[in-house]
Amino acid sequence: MHVALTGATGFLGLRLLRRLLDAHRSVTVLTHAGSGDALHRITRFFEVTGAPQAFIARLPDRLRVVESDLTLPRLGLPARTFQELADSLDAIWHSAGSINLEGDLPELRRTNVEGTRRVLELAASGRGSPVVHHVSTAFVAGARRDGVAYEDELDDTGGFENAYERSKYEAELLVHAWSRKHGRPVLVLRPSILVTDLPPHPELPSHPLQVVERILRDARSAAAAGPAPYSGATASGDVAGPRPRVRAVGHPHGRLNLLQVEHAAEVMVRLAGLRPSGGVDTYHVIHDRDVPVPVVVALLERLVPIAIDLVAAKPERPSALEALIDFYPGVTAYLAHRRRFDATRVRVRLGPSAVSAPVGLDHLWSGLAPQDRPLPAPLPPQIPTTVS
Repeated sequence: MHVALTGATGFLGLRLLRRLLDAHRSVTVLTHAGSGDALHRITRFFEVTGAPQAFIARLPDRLRVVESDLTLPRLGLPARTFQELADSLDAIWHSAGSINLEGDLPELRRTNVEGTRRVLELAASGRGSPVVHHVSTAFVAGARRDGVAYEDELDDTGGFENAYERSKYEAELLVHAWSRKHGRPVLVLRPSILVTDLPPHPELPSHPLQVVERILRDARSAAAAGPAPYSGATASGDVAGPRPRVRAVGHPHGRLNLLQVEHAAEVMVRLAGLRPSGGVDTYHVIHDRDVPVPVVVALLERLVPIAIDLVAAKPERPSALEALIDFYPGVTAYLAHRRRFDATRVRVRLGPSAVSAPVGLDHLWSGLAPQDRPLPAPLPPQIPTTVS
């Protein structure tokens, strides 16, 4: 098969690329024009993550890099180049997109919605009928914080926590409309929050929890002059202060679904190998066990010198730090979630092999802290990390 992949230099895309190269002789990588040397970045990822040297040496012969622009007609390619690409494909994996939880809707629509539209145009323009694999997110379920989100559901009645969720929902609507119009199958893959225990590296793409850490650190620095009622151990374990308290809307019995990115890529490629129904087949690519919100709170407190209290409603008089954190709608909203994602279809199709290894505090810390930075002790017991 001749396979194309967008987003190949991203956090998930690099893992998908590895799985696709295990299954196919070559892969066409659609990268953003002017973004730099994609082949070099891909090669460095495999070097840093310990891939066999023989595998790395063959990458230039197995990867075809096509610089393109997913926001432009014909991907910004000359008409002849676009048509030759479209005619050559048997499968398209669309993993590119913005996960900017701070982004506004027009910006995210340009990348996530229009980008999907252009990929679907590519899939419809060739002599063949390439199968489309669209990477969405489980969080198209929106702002509904309780109950169960099912794989067949796609509606906006509950609203959305942020513009990112809405943009991915709108992209899925496009996929459904395209499938009906052309009578073509599409595989929609909805991963939850993807994480890794691979230590951070300057040449590796960041993942969602690293983005949250950066936002909290930036807010903490900007509000350094604010009130600081607590002085104790910093995230590095050294005694220093101050450590300001932050009231965040959340539920002490809440839960988040965090999944190892490597396992997500494996499951996605295996699902792509199943016989399609002919319409849109949607799968929740999630962990079978949620992570309790207090574990996430403990992780954030050890990463950033703040003390987090979960409260039922936004404080009437927020501190400067609380106001700054609240400015980013995608950061703390999920601490109030108690909903569960159903993945019955994945379990039925893949069986026990779809079950993931546990994701705990140690695993999460390994993927966020430098290799020589041990997991520090929790906050002293007199400083509560959750309140009702």
